[in-house]
Amino acid sequence: MRVVFMGTPDFATATLAAIHQSEHRIHRIVGVVTAPDKPAGRGLKMQSSDVKKYALENELPLLQPVKLKDPEFIEALKQWRADLFVVVAFRMLPPEVYEMPSCGTFNVHASLLPQYRGAAPIHWAIMNGETHTGITTFFLNNEMDCGDIILQRQIDILPNETTGELYDRLKTLGAEVASETLALIEEGNFDLQFQNHIKKETLKLAPKIHKEDTIIDWNTPAEKIINKIRGLSPYPGALTFLTKNDGKKVSVKIFEATKTDEKPDEQAGKIDTDDRSFLHISTKDFKISVLNLQIEGKNRQNTGTFLQGNKISNYIIIN
Repeated sequence: MRVVFMGTPDFATATLAAIHQSEHRIHRIVGVVTAPDKPAGRGLKMQSSDVKKYALENELPLLQPVKLKDPEFIEALKQWRADLFVVVAFRMLPPEVYEMPSCGTFNVHASLLPQYRGAAPIHWAIMNGETHTGITTFFLNNEMDCGDIILQRQIDILPNETTGELYDRLKTLGAEVASETLALIEEGNFDLQFQNHIKKETLKLAPKIHKEDTIIDWNTPAEKIINKIRGLSPYPGALTFLTKNDGKKVSVKIFEATKTDEKPDEQAGKIDTDDRSFLHISTKDFKISVLNLQIEGKNRQNTGTFLQGNKISNYIIIN
């Protein structure tokens, strides 16, 4: 089979590498499609995607379209004469693209569809306190993450696991499930599962994370806040705001925290610290212990190191 791979970040590169390095070699990657280079970092130097770097290192033909409906891109894609497209962490494809190969186009998604359709399934699963998730492969259609399911694999979410840690495990699992899916399609040995068996009101979605999604509400239970911190670590970080008597507001990102057994004796959002070794914050039901954070304009630090240079008891949290 002639396969075209489409993807951008390192999550996608794991699957690209698994397919490319497959021992079976029944299939062959005839081309790779990824996002255009873009400026990044303080110097705004042009940066290539992880998928592009892998393609160049392994001398795989490459396309980087700005627009997926561009006639020149469509024509170049046709020239690869692909039997199948494999998509991981890429843009939503128009019908003229995903309908092109004779065997269709399948996507690798980091959730157990139909739950957590959308751009940030790992973040939202942890933020919502889920205890398991997985990988789904499905054929693309004209709706976001709604195509017929080919294969699913479930894994547990560990009690203190962050999005970054779960991302790494799902990246590996995604590569394995994609390779299995490819083999099933080559053999013609698969049964499709429709996604219309679940009521809309029971669906949990995973839209792109916006700034308002990251702000901590200290008037909620500690467990919910801990889940938000885990779900937003290491990126983009759970956000709160501090102020001193001068009224200047400063933002703080919290990346790691644990729930204590201590009940709050003051209002939610109250800081409790000795300015040396611990930083506790009251929630609706328990205090949490902040272990790792980053104050605006500074590097990320463990709490002990942070307190050496910051007298946090001078601040109050703005809820």
